[in-house]
Amino acid sequence: MEVIEGCRLPVLRRNQENEDEWPLAEILEREDISGRKVFYVHYIDFNKRLDEWVTPERLDLKKIQFPKKEAKTPTKNGLPGSRPSSPERELKKTLDLSLHPSTAGIGKTIPTPKRKLEAVSLATQCSPATPVAAAPEIPTPVYAQNGSARRPVPVGAGRKRKANCLGTDEDSQDSSDGIPSAPRMTGSLVSDRSHDDIVTRMKNIECIELGRHRLKPWYFSPYPQELTSLPVLYLCEFCLKYLKSLKCLQRHLTKCNLRHPPGNEIYRKGTISFFEIDGRKNKNYSQNLCLLAKCFLDHKTLYYDTDPFLFYVMTEYDCKGFHIVGYFSKEKESTEDYNVACILTLPPYQRRGYGKLLIEFSYELSKVEGKTGTPEKPLSDLGLLSYRSYWSQTILEILMELKSENGERPQITINEISELTSIKKEDVISTLQYLNLINYYKGQYILTLSEDIVEGHEKAMMKRHLRIDSKCLHFTPKDWSKRGKW
Repeated sequence: MEVIEGCRLPVLRRNQENEDEWPLAEILEREDISGRKVFYVHYIDFNKRLDEWVTPERLDLKKIQFPKKEAKTPTKNGLPGSRPSSPERELKKTLDLSLHPSTAGIGKTIPTPKRKLEAVSLATQCSPATPVAAAPEIPTPVYAQNGSARRPVPVGAGRKRKANCLGTDEDSQDSSDGIPSAPRMTGSLVSDRSHDDIVTRMKNIECIELGRHRLKPWYFSPYPQELTSLPVLYLCEFCLKYLKSLKCLQRHLTKCNLRHPPGNEIYRKGTISFFEIDGRKNKNYSQNLCLLAKCFLDHKTLYYDTDPFLFYVMTEYDCKGFHIVGYFSKEKESTEDYNVACILTLPPYQRRGYGKLLIEFSYELSKVEGKTGTPEKPLSDLGLLSYRSYWSQTILEILMELKSENGERPQITINEISELTSIKKEDVISTLQYLNLINYYKGQYILTLSEDIVEGHEKAMMKRHLRIDSKCLHFTPKDWSKRGKW
C-alpha cells in the first residue's frame, strides 16, 4: 500500500506521556533519504509547530484514508479553470508573519444580549445576585460601584454606543470573545489562508544559531532557498544578517560595528532596553527581523514593504552588547487604533515575563500618545493568553484600588478605566466578560469581585517582577500624517 500526499492516518507522536497516543495526521510530503522513505506529517487539530518528519513504522497503515479526487470546474466554454499561482510567485508578493500559533480555546465568554446595558455596579462580595444570562453590549459610560453588600442604588443611564464589532476569523479567536476580530485587508497584518500551500506549510529551516542560542524554528520562513538545505543557519545577533556558515559569520563579525539594534534607545532600566527602529530608515534590519520572526509566527501576512512600520525591539544588556529578546511592530498611522501589529518573544526568553513586558510597553507608548490602543486581530492562542492575562491584571488593579467615599460604593466608568490604562473600551468589556465579573441583579448590572478572583490576582501580581517604569521612558510621539510618506 503506497502512502501518498494528502493521505490521512493515525501517527505515533513522540515525547508524549502516553506513548500509545496515535492522533490523526495528514501526509504533506514524502522523501527518500539514503534509500529510506520518510514522511512530513501535520497532526489534525494540533498546531503546525508540532509538524515533523516521521519514519514508516510510526504510521498506522490499517486506518489510512486516501484523499478524495476533486472534480475540475469547467468554464463557460467547457475548459478547465485557470491554474492557481505558484508558491514562488506568491512568496515574491508577500511575507507571512503572525502572532504565534493557535491550538486551544481560552475559555468560554458570555454571549452578548440584545438588551443594552444601563449601568454596572461593583461589589466585593455581593449578596444574592443572579448570574448574568447574557453579557452586555458595549456602553460608553458604565458605572461601577464598590463597597458594602447593600442593594445597589440604580444610577442614571449613560449614553449608549453600538459596539464596533467585526466578524470573527480563524480558530485563534473565539466568536464569543466580544473582541473585534476580523482584520483589515490592507496594512500590516492580514489573515490570509489562500497562501496556505504545501510549500509554506512545511518548516524549511532546520536550526538557527543566534548569538549563544540555537533555535529550532516552528514554521516556514521565506529565507533564500539555497540556505534552507543547511543544517544550521547563522545570524548576526546585532544586525540579524543571515549567513551560510560559521566562518562567514566570524568574518562578518569583524566588520559589523553594531552592538545594539540600529535605532534610538527610548527606554532603559537595569539590563532591559527598548529601541525604536523606523522601517523606512533601517529597511535591511527590519526585513531581517521579519524573516526571523516568521520562523515562530504563522497566521497572518505582512507585506514585505516595511516603510509604514515602527519596530520596538526589547534587548537584554551584558558586556558583549544588547541581545534581542523580542519585539513588536506598529503602524505609523492606524485608523483602527492598533498599537501592535505583530508581537514576539523569542523562544529562549518565553515564560519569563518578557511577553507581558512587551505588551505593557506598547500601552505605555499609547499613554504618551494620549490614545487608547488594541492589538490587531485575530490573536493566536498564545497571543490571546498573554493579552487576556495583561488586561485582567491591569483592570483588576484599577478596581481593587477603588475606595468608598461617604459610605457610598465608589464609581468608575468604562471610559475612565480605558483612559487610565489606554486599553480600548471593547477590550475592557470583553475582559470583564471573560472574568465572569458581570452579574444582573434587580434590573441592574453589577460587578462582583469574589474572594477567588482577588486571591488569584494577588498571587499573579506577586509573580510579576518585570514592570515598565514610565520615568525611564524617553519617547516623543511623531505626527506621521504631517511627514509626507513617512
